[in-house]
Amino acid sequence: MRLCFLVEEHYRHDGMPLDVVRQLTAWGHRVDVLRPGNSLMAISEAVRAGSHDAWVLKTVSGGPGLTLLEAAAAVGLTTVNDVRSIRGVRDKALAAVIARTRGLPVPVTYAAARWERLAEIPASEYPLVVKPADGSSGRAVRLVPTPDHLVALGPELAGEGLLIAQPYVPNSGTDLKVYCVDGELYATERCSPLHPGQGVRERQVPLGGDVARIAAQVGEVFGLDLYGVDVLLGPDGPVVVDINDFPSFRQVPDAVARVSRAVLRLARTGTAVSAPAPALVQEPTASATEPVRLPAQGAAVGVGGAGLIDGLGRTDLVNGAVGGAI
Repeated sequence: MRLCFLVEEHYRHDGMPLDVVRQLTAWGHRVDVLRPGNSLMAISEAVRAGSHDAWVLKTVSGGPGLTLLEAAAAVGLTTVNDVRSIRGVRDKALAAVIARTRGLPVPVTYAAARWERLAEIPASEYPLVVKPADGSSGRAVRLVPTPDHLVALGPELAGEGLLIAQPYVPNSGTDLKVYCVDGELYATERCSPLHPGQGVRERQVPLGGDVARIAAQVGEVFGLDLYGVDVLLGPDGPVVVDINDFPSFRQVPDAVARVSRAVLRLARTGTAVSAPAPALVQEPTASATEPVRLPAQGAAVGVGGAGLIDGLGRTDLVNGAVGGAI
């Protein structure tokens, strides 16, 4: 197969996805790597030629790569993930609206194009977590304890574009990251960027049933195949605080091979292993090394109706082929 990876400068030295590129090449596939932030290409001709079986995006939010991916999708080429699903999670304000509307546990979210407008949030909502709506990799995420602290942070927030603010979810200072790759869920824990002094060692951990069902629901709601979910274990239960398309998959066993196989499967079929309705996710075992497998169904069952992109003309996660060949 011939694949095109769009890799932002921010990730040009990262193992994910460059190790995936090397793995696919070792398996005999042709992989072109384009760096949309630092290259010139005749994009109209490259896309129109349709010479790639699939286009894969690994760029920062707000970078030019998503536009190139959308161009490929516009002429009917396969993208990993589906480009409309990527847009739905790259804009964190949009993602929060979709998630809460579909019943996912997401904090109340405020949005403002000017940081001064955030001062209108009631004092009772503090402390707040404030971040850019197009942020990625933890960039510019700030814990704002009081309205006075917001005023002090104003100059730093002024150039960040659209901002979102959410009430802080009390937690242990440890983030839970759930990765979905090829129909399997893996959980890792790491130190929260808001509490860098906790000294938590990043490691794979057992995945509880409630969190597994939420992670499966995220995939269905947003129509994602390869993704990550940031979860906080708050006093009222798990809370989703971020969703990422094509994350790092750190601590996932054999991540490079697993992601590489998933990319090939998506390139061939346009779908990954069919995800079940969250109620069908079995209660996980206590082992941290065993993934929670999403049992393939004949067709995925939408959560509360059609998936996010059903209404845009795509059938959501149907009949994912599970081939073993590379």
